Amino acid sequence: MSARRPHSKAAQGVIVMRTIRFLLASLALLAVVATSRTASADGCYICERGSSSACRDYCRYSGAESYENRHRCEARGCRIGGTASCPGAANLRVCLAPVQRAPLAVCDHDRPNG
Repeated sequence: MSARRPHSKAAQGVIVMRTIRFLLASLALLAVVATSRTASADGCYICERGSSSACRDYCRYSGAESYENRHRCEARGCRIGGTASCPGAANLRVCLAPVQRAPLAVCDHDRPNG
């Protein structure tokens, strides 16, 4: 039997670099998967018969299900019958509940002369 030769320093360096590259790629993939689940918290309300033509089938809201989102969809003309994940079919009518953003604070002060 022949004895295994130890790897040269150059070969060991290549192995270490490949291992580091693999670990970094794995961490990047894990970060993308973890953030995509938290970022896509949108949902839809099922609009029942008698809803407006714009909200004939669903009303999409942003964020968690809440009274505010339900009220925004009702204001768009959706008679809410339940919740669902948002469909991707082209033949369904989906209206959007308007998202209320916080007003921007504007810093209005004098610049120092100089």
